Amino acid sequence: MFFYEVNALIGGEKIEYDGSRSARQYARKIAAKTSHFNQKYIRSKYFLVSDFNGDTVTCALISDTDDVQSCVNDYLDAIEVETTDVQISEITFSVFQSLLRTGARVWLSDDDDDVLEQIGLGELNTRLIRRGTSYTEYMLSPATDKDTLYAESKRLLSEMTLTPELDRIYSGKANVKAFGHPVHYFAEADNAEVEKVFYETLLQALYDNGRLKSRRYCVIDFSLRSEFSYSFYDTLCKSCTGGAVVVKCPAIDEHPDGRFADERLEILSAVCEAMRKYRNQVLTIISLPRVCERTKKAIFEKLGDIGVVEIKEDCSDYVKAKEYLNMLCKQGHISIDNQLLGRLERDKLYYPDELHAFFDEWYNEKMRTTVYPQYRDVAVCRKEAVKEIAQGCAYDDLQAMIGLTEAKAVIGKALKYYKLQRIYSDKGIKQDRPAMHMVFKGNPGTAKTTVARLFARIMKENGLLSRGHLVEVGRSDLVGKYVGWTAQIVKEKFAKAMGGVLFIDEAYSLVDERGLFGEEAINTIVQEMENRREDLVVIFAGYPKEMDKFLNQNPGLRSRIAFHVNFADYSTPELCDIARMIGKEKAVTLTDCAIDKLGMVFDSARLNPDFGNGRYVRNAIELAKMNQAERILSQNIDDVTDDMLTTIEAEDIEVPETETKAEKRRIGFGN
Repeated sequence: MFFYEVNALIGGEKIEYDGSRSARQYARKIAAKTSHFNQKYIRSKYFLVSDFNGDTVTCALISDTDDVQSCVNDYLDAIEVETTDVQISEITFSVFQSLLRTGARVWLSDDDDDVLEQIGLGELNTRLIRRGTSYTEYMLSPATDKDTLYAESKRLLSEMTLTPELDRIYSGKANVKAFGHPVHYFAEADNAEVEKVFYETLLQALYDNGRLKSRRYCVIDFSLRSEFSYSFYDTLCKSCTGGAVVVKCPAIDEHPDGRFADERLEILSAVCEAMRKYRNQVLTIISLPRVCERTKKAIFEKLGDIGVVEIKEDCSDYVKAKEYLNMLCKQGHISIDNQLLGRLERDKLYYPDELHAFFDEWYNEKMRTTVYPQYRDVAVCRKEAVKEIAQGCAYDDLQAMIGLTEAKAVIGKALKYYKLQRIYSDKGIKQDRPAMHMVFKGNPGTAKTTVARLFARIMKENGLLSRGHLVEVGRSDLVGKYVGWTAQIVKEKFAKAMGGVLFIDEAYSLVDERGLFGEEAINTIVQEMENRREDLVVIFAGYPKEMDKFLNQNPGLRSRIAFHVNFADYSTPELCDIARMIGKEKAVTLTDCAIDKLGMVFDSARLNPDFGNGRYVRNAIELAKMNQAERILSQNIDDVTDDMLTTIEAEDIEVPETETKAEKRRIGFGN
């Protein structure tokens, strides 16, 4: 749909709306003539007068085409207002709604809520819109110089994807009568400003070349939790006919939890359904994070035969990165120096946001110490923060965990080490390549994965990782079926984990009797650990003896691992504390007698070579809850109290029948 504002000079007798009875009567006459005129268009067009004052009249118009000049003239004749110098300009829906409300208040049009329902846009009514489903409207420029758009592509380091698409757009046929969209787009970036420039550049080029008829486009963000309504989104798409909609889609990659993944997949399905429905009427740009492979795969599967062009940032080698930093310095009217260039490494690839981060930190330091040297001695917040101990809710969560004394100490030491490396980098001091990766060694149920997830969040909260997410993989996720597949799969997993932690569980399973592909995986892992060490931490996890053997077989891998974190088995008192904590999570209280009985169970179970530590405790509590249910339901239901429902008694604790062997404990291969 197209929304217009019409402003014209009144050529005949001046009309003054002063709120008088005669003025209201005149307004009602205009409203009646408007209603009669609109009947012949049904829903294809809708006219109204919003205001008149002295020598000007303001109208609003919705149309299903961009050819409205003759219709506007007919409308002004129909309401018998003599006009000159008629100006028609495209506006957003929100401006149209404002004009509609103004007209309704002064009797020039019907009730605004009724009009929106009548023309099929009631779902977009800002007074009735659902919480969490708002959107933002923008207007493209009437025209933009072609060279400006190409310059933006170069500035964004997107010459491998955006520039070729600009070439295709500008090589298209002019004045094509058939209207439709041969392709739609993915705009992939982690930086919100880069993402915005991507879709603004694309949309402007398409509009300048007649591939879009409307200057209006809408941006809707489903990436955060919101009350999704398909009818709302369908109406929004309908309102964007002739224009475009930018959808910030929810990423399912980082949400392995089934409930969240299902909800986000439902939103993706609805977006794809609307894309298919309006494929030739509305251009859709799906905005995604830079590494979002699972989400993209889901979208591709649901779009069918719709063509999609991916627009993303290029990776720059040392030479291109140096040129890019030089360009930023010229734009900032400041000379580049070795302190900035010293941050670049010749064998590493860089994304634009990484280079911008280098430049911004260096530029701020330059402003404080060189351009305005009188501020040289002022304390820098970040350097002061580095002196502090690790902070953030994830760090508090780690400290609150039961046991794990050695793991907590080593992780605290690692954080200080990482912060020191950042200080070296800030000062442009060259260091040997630091080993930034870790090994977690422990038996089943000792919280290795939980601690890894918290560690990623701690690094994020302390400014040491950009995203702070955890990507968990095993042998089956890294080793391909055919020659040449494994290296590519490993690189994809590293790309997905950039800015966070790659957690490789049972890493020793990569080198076993099942063939040579595991060796290919190890070699690629070592290479990627080196290339991506600035914004990625790899954690290898597994059982102690197997991990030691695995690292001894791979000296290149061992040399890149800075920290070895041992996860000791829990003691019986610690297991009892875990039981209390799990009970609290499940809204039940364990009596002292129940805890004492659990302690005896744990003493016996800890002698079993396959003991599962925390997992064993959770299973024991689940079994106790089932026994509690059986005990309570065997009684008269009228006698059951709230305390009975929320209390685990000693009789609910089941003592398993196990045979304790005096043999030396053996580490198993199950997790």
